[in-house]
Amino acid sequence: MSHPKKMLPVVGQAPVAPHDAPAGEAPDRREPANPAPVDGAERTVVRVEGMDCASCAVTVEKQVTALPGMRRAVVNFASGRLDAEHDPGLSLEEIEKAVESAGYGVGRTERTERTPFWRTPRALLTAASALLFLVGLALALAGASEIVQVGTYAAAIAIGGFPIFRAALAGLKARHLDMNVLMSAATIGAVGIGEWAEAASVVVLFAAGNALQVYAIDKTRGAVRALVRLAPDEVLVKRGASEVVVPVEEVGVGETVIVRPGERLAVDGEVLEGTSAVNEAPVTGESVPVEKGPGDAVYSGTLNGLGGLLVRATKRAGDSTLQKIVRLVEEAQAKKAPAEQFVDRFSRVYTPIVVTVALLLAVVPPVLGASFGEWFYRALALLIIACPCALVISTPVTVVSGIGAASRRGILVKGGAALEAAGRLKALAFDKTGTLTEGRPVVSRVVVLAGKDKAEAMRLAAALERRSEHPLAHAILAAAEGYGTDGLPPVTGFRSVAGRGAEGEIGGRRYAIGSPRLFAEAGISLDGAKAALEEVEREGETPVVLGDKDGPIAIFGLADAIRPDARATLESLRSAGVEELVMLTGDAEAPARRTAEALSVGYRAQLLPEQKVEAMRELVARHGSAGMVGDGVNDAPALAASSVGFAMGAAGTDVALETADVALMQDDLPKLAEAVKLSRAAEGIIKQNVAVSILIKGLFVLLAPFGLVTLWLAVLADMGTSIAVTLNGLRLFRRGRA
Repeated sequence: MSHPKKMLPVVGQAPVAPHDAPAGEAPDRREPANPAPVDGAERTVVRVEGMDCASCAVTVEKQVTALPGMRRAVVNFASGRLDAEHDPGLSLEEIEKAVESAGYGVGRTERTERTPFWRTPRALLTAASALLFLVGLALALAGASEIVQVGTYAAAIAIGGFPIFRAALAGLKARHLDMNVLMSAATIGAVGIGEWAEAASVVVLFAAGNALQVYAIDKTRGAVRALVRLAPDEVLVKRGASEVVVPVEEVGVGETVIVRPGERLAVDGEVLEGTSAVNEAPVTGESVPVEKGPGDAVYSGTLNGLGGLLVRATKRAGDSTLQKIVRLVEEAQAKKAPAEQFVDRFSRVYTPIVVTVALLLAVVPPVLGASFGEWFYRALALLIIACPCALVISTPVTVVSGIGAASRRGILVKGGAALEAAGRLKALAFDKTGTLTEGRPVVSRVVVLAGKDKAEAMRLAAALERRSEHPLAHAILAAAEGYGTDGLPPVTGFRSVAGRGAEGEIGGRRYAIGSPRLFAEAGISLDGAKAALEEVEREGETPVVLGDKDGPIAIFGLADAIRPDARATLESLRSAGVEELVMLTGDAEAPARRTAEALSVGYRAQLLPEQKVEAMRELVARHGSAGMVGDGVNDAPALAASSVGFAMGAAGTDVALETADVALMQDDLPKLAEAVKLSRAAEGIIKQNVAVSILIKGLFVLLAPFGLVTLWLAVLADMGTSIAVTLNGLRLFRRGRA
């Protein structure tokens, strides 16, 4: 028996349990919501379908806000979400009814299969209306009687205009002058002066434009739906001696999940048995499958390769990294960018002014003796232009596209403000360890003394370090592999000296390896290695001495390895327009200088956390916009002080996911350059869209009073611009393809 698809919880709230929905009932149409901790209010999130402009969202918002017991209702046009806080007594059905009375549909959860756009009521009504309009034109050309023509045009207006007129009535009831009200007024006005063909053309063009916009905008929301569908609904769990298939919501932390070859993982977990290559692209953006074995972490929604795995669940399905990403992406898409806030303020001033001018055009010239029909027609054209659709839609579509494209590449951008801020960056500060460097020591130099053989020195060092678990020992063993360490000589009398090093006998002779302090405490002179030690320390490397009772044999210089892709990433950032790159680290002066010089970046060393914050504030003050790149935990104060904070390797790290403005899911430095370039592209498209919208609106506002704009041309310009800016914003999705 298959189980129904389950819904995503609202951020910070638990998913609804399977038994919460009575058997036989249709699946719920809202995001699950538990009572909010504030004043006993409940939170409900409902999908709103059919909105084609931000002004439509305002109408829905006002309609829902008017409900008794509704405390707060926010409708985000870009993400198609109604987020409501209300008294416990207000039912879901009442909220849905308010949405529908505003002229819009109520969507089901993102997991359910969606009706193809071309089979939706809106598309069918638009197609029927367009067909009737064309028939009317054909009848006019054929010389049919006027009553037949008018009847055909009237049918086109009624069918295509039904959703428009219904939404207009809701707008009037909510006292909101939205696009539907303006278009309805223009249509009725054209009918009133006998311009049936013009009225039908207004309805058909507007309905067609709206339908295309809805389709295009729906594409921008596809990234979230694609993520939701990645995780399977059912999972094979090992319980005792049996294997049972259960809904993914019933899998508890600690249970063992069986993942067969080619299956998607349903929960976050840790591999207990088996090895396989797992495609983690949906979560981390890594296009190459990652080898997984016992002890490795795996994520929900990733695709298992050819090997079978036994996985211990470390999180419940609703708390998985994938679900967290989905919820954060949706929340990010609902956050307005600064440009969007500016456009909203502009449109609130622009629309009333143009509507007032249109009313004056319709009244003043006829009072002064001019033709009423002529000036009323001009006023109707101006009324259509008063709708700021293209301008209002220009920013949110681009923001949603940019966030969706970034999420496809394993880059989680936390809202329009973060997207714009990353696009304006003039400076970037980096943590050193684990960000610009690999966070593990490597042998960067070997100085052999007194004519000793380098290969023999490496073999002696490797033999002594073989038993040690210290990171420096691992670095020496790795370096020794190039010198043929097979069959290392046996070590007897081995002794580890805590914090100093180790010693032991090889071939009857006692050797020691460790810090210079180990030899100083043993009374062994290091005068013969003085120059080499000074050089190692001057270069910011950690010295390790190999020697015996007679003195030092070799000096090893160890340093934190610079990431192989660090230089290329920094050059890419410079080419993208980031003017200053600086490293802020708590490390000592010498190793910090070594890394900074190797990467050609500025640096500040020996910084305490509060000093990093102060340095970050100085960068912001100097450049106006400066970012910080760190791990999202230790660097949290500096990330918060920056214009935009980037967290590296955030997959599976709750703190990094929640605190950073931009979370790079994979520990992959080049993703940083991708994020900045994508943000710059988004900022450029936003500017293009706003400029084109204002330019075209301004031009038609100037032309309409002189009778140079027909009704159909005004609608075509308005909807054409709206569609153009929508498609322009959708271009960002191409950057999201891995």
